[in-house]
Amino acid sequence: MPTPLKLLPLLRGGRFTFPLASLAALGMFVISESSYQEASARFDALGTQALARTTIQTLWRSLTDAETGQRGYLLTDRKEYLKPYVSAQVQAAQSLAWLNEYYSTEPETQALMVQVQRAADNKLAELAETNRLHDEGKEQAWRDLVLSNIGAEQMDAVRSYSEKLLAHETIKVNEGRKSLMKTLMINRIGVTAMAALSLLALFMYLRQTTALVRLREEQRRIAQWERDQFEREVVRRTGQLTDLARHLQTVREDERNHLARELHDELGALLTAAKLDVARLQSRLGVLTPEVAERMQHLSDGLNSGIALKRRIIEDLRPSSLSNLGLVSALEILVREWSERSEAAVDSDFQPVQLRPSGELTVYRLVQEALTNISKYAKATEVQVRLASDDGQVTISVRDNGIGFDVDAPRSSAHGLLGMRYRLETEGGTLLLKSAPGQGTLIEAHLPEST
Repeated sequence: MPTPLKLLPLLRGGRFTFPLASLAALGMFVISESSYQEASARFDALGTQALARTTIQTLWRSLTDAETGQRGYLLTDRKEYLKPYVSAQVQAAQSLAWLNEYYSTEPETQALMVQVQRAADNKLAELAETNRLHDEGKEQAWRDLVLSNIGAEQMDAVRSYSEKLLAHETIKVNEGRKSLMKTLMINRIGVTAMAALSLLALFMYLRQTTALVRLREEQRRIAQWERDQFEREVVRRTGQLTDLARHLQTVREDERNHLARELHDELGALLTAAKLDVARLQSRLGVLTPEVAERMQHLSDGLNSGIALKRRIIEDLRPSSLSNLGLVSALEILVREWSERSEAAVDSDFQPVQLRPSGELTVYRLVQEALTNISKYAKATEVQVRLASDDGQVTISVRDNGIGFDVDAPRSSAHGLLGMRYRLETEGGTLLLKSAPGQGTLIEAHLPEST
């Protein structure tokens, strides 16, 4: 059989803590409830016994008061002395009724109670007989009855039997007190034992909790370290992606500039030479037939259209107006030309702002991309473009009244907006997009103003 010292290491395990605590709680509940029920029953019994003693004493006092009231009436012949006599009779009757009901469940005291009832009835009958003789005017008869020892004997009998009942109640009270003390002692011992068991369970619980807290703290520390590592890695990778996006944007703009120069130099030279050749041919051919004149005019118009297309492509690739005229003028030209090509009414308001060249190019490309998206998808009839500066922040916004879209829904054509966002982030800016089906679209960007 395991000894307590061998059981202690087993009790330290977490699997015994809850059963032990449950056992202690159940034990304390059973002991407390049983002790409460027993003590309540004892207290009720003691209360009833105290009431029985009081009722016995009330019976004595009632008979004494009845006799006193009767004697006063006999001596004074005044009716007011009959009031305490009548009240004492009623009180005595109530006391006897309660005592008879109380002792009806105790066979050992029923005979004694019968004697008390008989003696009390005899005493009340003697008092009533005396009053009757007095009321009938039989002076000598009631005096002889009063001077006899019948009333005193009845009162002595009531007192004697009542004292026996009181002695019986005293024994019952003492037994009840002993039983109550025994119950309280058992409850005290049981609660003490269960409290000790609870303290043991609490000790094991605290020991287990401390170990669990240490384990959780260690896990939290490890998780925090891993989170910090992950955040550092995210910051590093984000920086790399930002640098890469900036590099790609730079490469893209360089390629656009290179392509624009090639188109301007090579294609521009070819188209200009072709234009001059056509002019020379027209001057040397002299009078032309209508068919040849029409062909020559068509060729000249085609060359003019090619030169205009070349100029527009070059402007899209490398906005010369931005470097020559500034951001406000470049945006005005961009918006005006787009308005001429589209069917939407444009309301623009551009205020001078302070931005680096790269920031100006970013704003220009954002407006260009936004207008391109409006042409492709929005089906808008009204467009508002705003450029302003406030408290060191440059704000550029493009709003349309088109069909809109759900900004949270996945879209396969969102690369332009994503490119806007990344391009702004490389300049330290942010992009705000608001739209809903049927409510148009707002694209708003914020960039720090350069000093």
